[in-house]
Amino acid sequence: MRWPPYEHVFFDCDSTLTTIEGIDILAESAGKKWRVEVLTQAAMEGDLDLAEVYARRLRAVNPRQSQIRAIRRAYKRNPVEDAQAVITALKALGQEVYIISGGLLEPVREFGVFLGVPKENIRAVGVTYNELSGQWWVGGDQQYLDFEDGALTISDGKADIVEELLAGKKGRSLLVGDGISDLLAGRSVDLFAGFGGVVSREKVREEAPVFIHSQSLAPLLAVAAGPAAMRRLKNTPFEPLSRKAWELIQSGAISFNNERLNKKFSEAVETHKTLYSRPDRSATGDPGRPGAMDDWTPDAGVR
Repeated sequence: MRWPPYEHVFFDCDSTLTTIEGIDILAESAGKKWRVEVLTQAAMEGDLDLAEVYARRLRAVNPRQSQIRAIRRAYKRNPVEDAQAVITALKALGQEVYIISGGLLEPVREFGVFLGVPKENIRAVGVTYNELSGQWWVGGDQQYLDFEDGALTISDGKADIVEELLAGKKGRSLLVGDGISDLLAGRSVDLFAGFGGVVSREKVREEAPVFIHSQSLAPLLAVAAGPAAMRRLKNTPFEPLSRKAWELIQSGAISFNNERLNKKFSEAVETHKTLYSRPDRSATGDPGRPGAMDDWTPDAGVR
């Protein structure tokens, strides 16, 4: 059975591509960590709408521009395992990648570009600064003034951004994320995959059609590109990533809450395991076969 590729792959940022929550880092720098963490957790678990906590968190911190910029460095120091490699591999396979985040635009955008996501495919929340603060006459450290209220500052708004980015484009779409806002945005894509590698949220784990349990994002490669497409990574710099993905999948890194999807994915994996294990036809002079690709099995694991 064929598992189709998803040509458009959307990622959340915090706790999906990075192991931290940017707003919590910001709060820690202002001595408001506990207060803000409680609000963030309530929003991510669905106990409070994001709209109820977004302004409260930023008012509590009241950051300066330098504190917001420091989130960029924190993101880069704390990427999720294999995040950059998975994004690069997806692009090599022809997939379009995006980031849609309720985080702050400046650090999210810089981190996304660092991971390999095109700048124009990144959406997050912009902020404005008080231009009369922080010795403005010499380009000083300005004080936060306000944020751009919109779809990304409410729990059920990401779907609108997905639809905007997909307008006029062909192909299937997939979104991966850890929080309730990501789960709700699943209605705007063909498949939603919950990610529990940083925080495993019960509601997301129980309701996501697909859920990734590993700390590594590598298993997502098989879900997004499909087992068949992963054959193309043989004898490329991405082969170790593919092997790691298969090893993690075999150890239970992916679960399904949708039995039809479970059967479809399992049958696709079994089909291509058979294909991988065929003898190398390159030695027999059969030019119509991929040759050396056929001698690799997912069971080979990471070396």
